[in-house]
Amino acid sequence: MLVILADWCFRHRRVVVITWLGALVASFLLAGALGGEFRQDYLQPGSESRAAAQALEKSFPQRSGDTVQVVLHAEQGVTSSRVRDRAEALFAEVARHDDVVGVASPFAQGGAAQISDDGTTAYADVALVTTVNEYTPARAAALVDPILEAADDALQVEVGGPVAALSQTAPVGSEVVGLVAAAIILLFTFGSAVAMGLPLVTALFGLGVAMALGEVLRRVVDVPDWAPATAAMVGVGVGIDYALLIVTRYRTSLAAGQDPRRATSTAIATAGRAVLFAGTTIIVSMLGILLMEQPAMNGFAFTVVLAVLVTVVASLTLLPAMLGFTGHRIERLHVPFVSKHVRPYDASRWFRWSRFIQRRPWLPAIGGLAVLLALTAPFLGIRFGFPDAENDAPTSTTRQAYDLLAEGFGPGFSAPMVLTVQGAPGDLQVAADRLGASLGQIEGVAHIAPAIVNETGDTAVLTVTPSTSPQDAATEELVDLLRDDAIPTATADTGLTVHVGGLIAANVDSTRGTADRLPYFFGGVLLMSFLLLMMVFRSVLVPLKAVLMNLLATGAAFGVLALATGGGPLGDLVGIPEATPVPIQLPIGIFAILFGLSMDYEVFLLSRIKEEYDRTGDNALAVADGLAKSARVITASAAVMVTVFFSFVLGESVLTKMFGLGLGVAVLIDATLVRMVLVPATMELLGDRNWWLPTWLDRLLPHIDAEGRDVTDDQGSVPDQGSAPVSVTVGSGAHS
Repeated sequence: MLVILADWCFRHRRVVVITWLGALVASFLLAGALGGEFRQDYLQPGSESRAAAQALEKSFPQRSGDTVQVVLHAEQGVTSSRVRDRAEALFAEVARHDDVVGVASPFAQGGAAQISDDGTTAYADVALVTTVNEYTPARAAALVDPILEAADDALQVEVGGPVAALSQTAPVGSEVVGLVAAAIILLFTFGSAVAMGLPLVTALFGLGVAMALGEVLRRVVDVPDWAPATAAMVGVGVGIDYALLIVTRYRTSLAAGQDPRRATSTAIATAGRAVLFAGTTIIVSMLGILLMEQPAMNGFAFTVVLAVLVTVVASLTLLPAMLGFTGHRIERLHVPFVSKHVRPYDASRWFRWSRFIQRRPWLPAIGGLAVLLALTAPFLGIRFGFPDAENDAPTSTTRQAYDLLAEGFGPGFSAPMVLTVQGAPGDLQVAADRLGASLGQIEGVAHIAPAIVNETGDTAVLTVTPSTSPQDAATEELVDLLRDDAIPTATADTGLTVHVGGLIAANVDSTRGTADRLPYFFGGVLLMSFLLLMMVFRSVLVPLKAVLMNLLATGAAFGVLALATGGGPLGDLVGIPEATPVPIQLPIGIFAILFGLSMDYEVFLLSRIKEEYDRTGDNALAVADGLAKSARVITASAAVMVTVFFSFVLGESVLTKMFGLGLGVAVLIDATLVRMVLVPATMELLGDRNWWLPTWLDRLLPHIDAEGRDVTDDQGSVPDQGSAPVSVTVGSGAHS
């Protein structure tokens, strides 16, 4: 089927290229007409924080939106007549904004508590009509930027809150850096500017269509604002990676004497089949995220799936068409200092390395395992949570607002807990005030604002300010103390229903709810990995070893991520602030993506080893030769992927930095230490046991062919005119 598709695209190359150009234009037109807005619901289904949010939305619709904090700081004092006049004029202007439902000024009656004890800092709470989920960066900036412009030499004005953070979102430009770096690697790999350009063009077409369609996707599902950057990272990486493999196979077939048309069919029948297999595994593993039951993660998964799907389609259709245009000219514009001749595999450094592994397999096996375990060790101390303004860039307005509020009012002031108190109308105000007074005596509570009761008198709101920062472990412990002990004790026999909500409680619930479902996700993905590899390679030990090594590679990558977020030279180098918590959703995304990518490298390496074993029956020779013949393409492919992922560390977003670092390190470890050291060393040690499969299991398992063989005259034919190939025999084949 793939050969038929490749040959059709080769013969109708003009139609294919024009169709892709039309698809690119049409997707951008659709994005302009039907593009949706970012929505990021992190509230854990069934959690107490979600119940509190729902109670607010129902009983306090005017308080269910987000709050922006306008922070003022003046060394001469915020109560001076000059500062006060400027501030009140600013608040009046803000109150007229369409998105604002009210402004609680520190200079209004009852607002004295909003002025710090030293009189230099004050804040106003600006209530919005909706939450940050309904905002775009442009809409947020339209609200926040005019406020910041009110500052002068005597008055510092900063803005805090989720909407303010969204207003600082910069357009993603890291993928451009990644593309340039990838182009350089491809130029050295191929030695030809024409060959280098084909993977880049394929990746750009796939990325453009996927990003545009991703905007339409946002109208259908909730997508967080960080998902497109991550999808672009993955789309660019796999787009270049897949095209590199196909182009490499095409050039090898040309060098073997095939004409361009037959070489294209051969490339798609072999490398293209592996691309389809690898892309499918990424898609399936990303869809495994749906098991987590996290609305925001579902949108992230669908966005990445869309990027990978479009990229695979481009690799299997657009790239064969472009190969039809290039033909033998693929070697044009040669780089002078790069040799045109590829060394025989037995004269390469990888051949020498494979023989070293073969002679002393215990040394690299033990050494590689020790390195992986050492890299994994820091992961045991990783701190899960959600980065907030405390982790923003020091020059950002959200970080400035956070620092001013923490200094003037206490470290817990930026993220108060919101308690919804529901009871019988009539005496709820008294009961809620009594509850507030009781909770105010608890250690760790800095302040409790007076209860506010809704118009129907059946729901009240208490705002609890902790004495510790939002990311302090003591703040999380306070949430547990309120829920498990203090509130049940204070409300016994009162008939009150109290839910603890707010940002801190929502983060706690999301982290714990996700952690509870991690076994389902990891178990499902690893089981699928084991079954797929067992069907491809007809072995029990090979897939079992692959699953264990995937876990080790992932753990090592998470360990490096823990080092970067825990402070120290690595964090400083990549721009991640010290003691930044890692959202538990981030390792899930990295693991899902890495699973598909590692399956890619696993198939390329093991299929070559399996072919050599089937031909010779000598496991030691098969492992050594299989490694020598596949190492070059795996390392070149990984170099492109790692470069693209690391380029995203240059972005402003802490989340994007962590994703880029985690994925880049994961691929680097997987393609080098795992595939080039541990896999061949352990296979050498296991000998013929690598290929053991019980006869009864062999009969039960379906056969999956992840790579095909060359299209040759004795196996089939690619006709000169019109029709599709007559026949093609596929089996476990070689990859260049």
